[in-house]
Amino acid sequence: MLRTILRRFGFAAFTIVFVSGVVFVSVEALPGDVCTAFFQRYAQGPRLERCIEEQGLKNPAIERYALWISGAFQGDLGTSLKKRRPISDLLAERFRNTVLLASAAAAIGIPLALVFGFWAGVRRDKPADLVVSTVAMLAMTIPEFVTASVLMFVFAISLNWFPAVTIVPPTASIADLLPNIILPVVVLAFVMTAHILRMTRASVIEVMTSDFIQMARLKGVPPRQLFWRHLAPSALIPAVNVIALTIAWLLGGVVIIEQVFNYPGVGNLMLQAIYDRDLPLVQAIALIFAMIYIVANLLADIAMVILDPRIRTAKETR
Repeated sequence: MLRTILRRFGFAAFTIVFVSGVVFVSVEALPGDVCTAFFQRYAQGPRLERCIEEQGLKNPAIERYALWISGAFQGDLGTSLKKRRPISDLLAERFRNTVLLASAAAAIGIPLALVFGFWAGVRRDKPADLVVSTVAMLAMTIPEFVTASVLMFVFAISLNWFPAVTIVPPTASIADLLPNIILPVVVLAFVMTAHILRMTRASVIEVMTSDFIQMARLKGVPPRQLFWRHLAPSALIPAVNVIALTIAWLLGGVVIIEQVFNYPGVGNLMLQAIYDRDLPLVQAIALIFAMIYIVANLLADIAMVILDPRIRTAKETR
């Protein structure tokens, strides 16, 4: 098992380096350079020369990539052209806000998804399953901004219970942010619950029809013991990947939701950076997003290796 986990770590490290190269090359392939793109029609004179010098654009691309990626692994992601501040400081402020939003949504969505997923799975094709599955399908098909707009109209504009948009600065305290996360959290929890619920339900149905569950029933295993000792652990294994990817989606910055509610998170910061043509900031956030997904996949793989002896045995006998 240890060998398998170490192999996964090595592959994740290689993937991070590869993705960082893709991000860097993608920015380099854009017409002009980062300074010209930022200043646009004012790209001339001493200001442009100073920007080129600060960004090291006169150095070879491979040298700039080496400096950028080595600095990134040390916490130095460069300086924002628009805000004239270290990118790591900007991300620290916004990442805290996104973590707050994602944590609240995950704390609500994951337990609900597991409970209703198991409930619908063990009651396959019964009215309870049909209702839960229909709601989950609606949640997966309705765009997030539509759900956000409806909630905003009902609870913020009509009833005036919650703020429609966030007006506090990114550096506001958590206490000041809490009233502003209620509607975004509801939208995110609604969407993530649907995805995890569908996977959990499908997994429960598959496990219930498996040979070892049928054998346990024939041996007269009590229903409660059958559920907690056999059905639940086996059915949870396939849901681990979906949960990990959903958390990565949340932490990576839910761009649409943060933009709709003007929430000061990482996703909103990236949209601002694109609008401002602040390519160093866009490049840094893209790298952070990629690393979050890679690490989430790594943790999911490790969890599956630990939880499922069949995967562990298969990997080690190859």
